[in-house]
Amino acid sequence: MCGIFGVYNLPGDANAFRQRALFLSKKLRHRGPDWSGCTVAGNHILCHERLAIVGVESGAQPLTNDDETLILSVNGEIYNHKALRKMCPEGTHFKTQSDCEVILHLYKTMGPEVVKHLDGMFSWVLLDTKKNRIIAARDPIGITTLYQGWNSKQPGTIYFASELKALNEECDRIIAFPPGHVFDSETGETTRYFEPTWWDGEKIPSNPVDYQLIRESLEKAVRKRLMSEVPYGVLLSGGLDSSLIASIAARETQKIIDGVPLNIKDGDEVDESAVASWPRLHSFSIGLEGSPDLAAARVAADYLKTVHHEYTFTVQDGLDAIADVVYHLETYDVTTIRASTPMYLLSRKIKAMGVKMVLSGEGADEIFGGYLYFHAAPSAADLHTETVSRVKNLHYADCLRANKSTMAWGVEARVPFLDKAFLEVAMNVDPKEKMSFKGKMEKHILRKAFDTSADPTAQPYLPDSILWRQKEQFSDGVGYSWIDSLKDTALAKVSDEDFAKAATRWPQDTPQTKEAYWYREVFEQWFPQDACTESVVRWIPRGDWGCPADPSGRAQKVHDSAYEKTA
Repeated sequence: MCGIFGVYNLPGDANAFRQRALFLSKKLRHRGPDWSGCTVAGNHILCHERLAIVGVESGAQPLTNDDETLILSVNGEIYNHKALRKMCPEGTHFKTQSDCEVILHLYKTMGPEVVKHLDGMFSWVLLDTKKNRIIAARDPIGITTLYQGWNSKQPGTIYFASELKALNEECDRIIAFPPGHVFDSETGETTRYFEPTWWDGEKIPSNPVDYQLIRESLEKAVRKRLMSEVPYGVLLSGGLDSSLIASIAARETQKIIDGVPLNIKDGDEVDESAVASWPRLHSFSIGLEGSPDLAAARVAADYLKTVHHEYTFTVQDGLDAIADVVYHLETYDVTTIRASTPMYLLSRKIKAMGVKMVLSGEGADEIFGGYLYFHAAPSAADLHTETVSRVKNLHYADCLRANKSTMAWGVEARVPFLDKAFLEVAMNVDPKEKMSFKGKMEKHILRKAFDTSADPTAQPYLPDSILWRQKEQFSDGVGYSWIDSLKDTALAKVSDEDFAKAATRWPQDTPQTKEAYWYREVFEQWFPQDACTESVVRWIPRGDWGCPADPSGRAQKVHDSAYEKTA
């Protein structure tokens, strides 16, 4: 992934704005420290900060076609790019080995419809100088980040950037560009191109569970995400989701080492050069000393025989990083900040080892109803509607966390659970099968799909202690004292008098706790403009299900270490 910045239809000569554009683009350089590019065409400008993972030697951006009438700036990875190249007209000249260049050439024949053919994670802006037209698109779920902004003093000018910080000084209105949508300046409209069968949350599916299909679909999703020309690893918390991804990645990596065919088809791409340069899979975990996640990750890594890197942080390390985390995450959401801080610290360690890409386990809880508050779902239909809503809003929460926590240090996180094909399978399962209750653990069908106990000849994917480990939200699993310390710090930082005036200071989205007040105050220090809050959405459990407002998993009654049990 990379950082992109662009302005369409500046009121004057874009060359006069070039230095300012370079300054704003530089605010994104943590996302792409490998190279910078800037292209001016008429009164438009596109900039790019590159993190080189595919087409390392030749993929500098912005990309252009032969006559430079099309200019493209992309943040992301297109996993089916080799298959898409075969769809280009005969004789198409590719200037680079970049997986993204194919977008340029297919646009010439398909127009904005090209986005429907892309399998990957991406945000991109394409300028068609012949038509004085700009197209912007974001991947179906919002794994990559993209913002769109306007300045009321410049009617007709449109800004785009990978992060809010490149726009807040220029725009008086900024939105998170909606995932699964494409903007076309020719019509002035932003339309949804991603139309899966499960999108309507009120339409309750009835498909029986096909455990083999779930397993094989996830394996394929992991396999295609091994497309890399640089060393990669896996984030391993020791929970079910990250451990399954690590297990599948370890198996696929070993196949490459052993020369076993990967049964690649339907446009899947795996570049074996990364495995050749760093043949053993590396795994990474973080936690406070003695945390549940560190212990579980150790068990999983030992079983999977990864080269495991374990890092501990202190509460003070985390507290010292809060201001930087808010700056990079561009949110004041309590859940996101709690979980992002250890991930942010871990990403710095990963980058120091020379790793640019990691696989991660985001998305499974939303898809399978894995959060502990789902135990309180009144019915299967309610559970399904909530899972659809959670998946649709991932770009405000876990996707934002995974993207920005890692990209703060120039590390790319790939999330196999959010593969389009896997979602089509998992989101169409009868929600009765996803219900959790006493005797049936959350994400039961995912666990069972990878449970080989019925076949004594099969190599287990994970030890039972990991496969059937209860859900720990990342902010809990790194060490229970982490959240407790955040709450205690907030109590010391925010006076009763100030907290009583919270609604006056912030009438919209008023903080309900002193911890939320603290984060909102830090956010305002970095982003004082009113335009900056429109893109923030808070993550909270369902209060109408009788769930506590505290987003911590420990706040839920079904947690093995629930607050009332440790009081």
